[in-house]
Amino acid sequence: MGRTSDAREKILGAAHSLIELRGYSALGVAEICRTAGVPKGSFYYFFESKEALALAVIDDQWATQRSDWTRVLKSDAQPLQRLRQLFEETEAEQLAGQQNCGTVSGCLFGNLTLEMSNQTEAVRTRLQEIFDAQVDMVDTVITEALARGEVTVSDTRAAARSVVAQLEGQVLFAKLYNNASQLGALWTNCLALLGADSPHVPTAA
Repeated sequence: MGRTSDAREKILGAAHSLIELRGYSALGVAEICRTAGVPKGSFYYFFESKEALALAVIDDQWATQRSDWTRVLKSDAQPLQRLRQLFEETEAEQLAGQQNCGTVSGCLFGNLTLEMSNQTEAVRTRLQEIFDAQVDMVDTVITEALARGEVTVSDTRAAARSVVAQLEGQVLFAKLYNNASQLGALWTNCLALLGADSPHVPTAA
């Protein structure tokens, strides 16, 4: 019946790839199952609706990204160097995607925000929670940098929101122009947003 232990993961993987390639709205359950190589009945065994699948894809992606962000932003490196590494890894990931499939896929969360935030409250709420969590993580790093006298912002949370918004916006431009090099401006823009004191800014490792 296709209800094997890996059928759910196959559906998730297929949905993730198809959403990145074509977006959510244009996809049907039959196409997702065909790509996953599982019977259509398996879909409804694991997911009650296509919206439920979208939420599962979002959660799966966030689990991976949160692990990566935690590794980078909670490392022993200096605060600003951690932010720089986050930007560099984001650029490298988008570049790898462009080299593998010929297009910049962008950010799944950003793509779905643009496509779905006015269509389904459940998806919008989940995406808000994820972006708020990202802001919290960046806020912690900026607060450390402020305590070290490396930045001059007066409101660390507002600054963190600006950094996350800048990261998301540059990824959007990279997708729009199909050019991952658009992300090269992230570090310089971040320093300007934070009012970073240049003598304290670490160089790339």
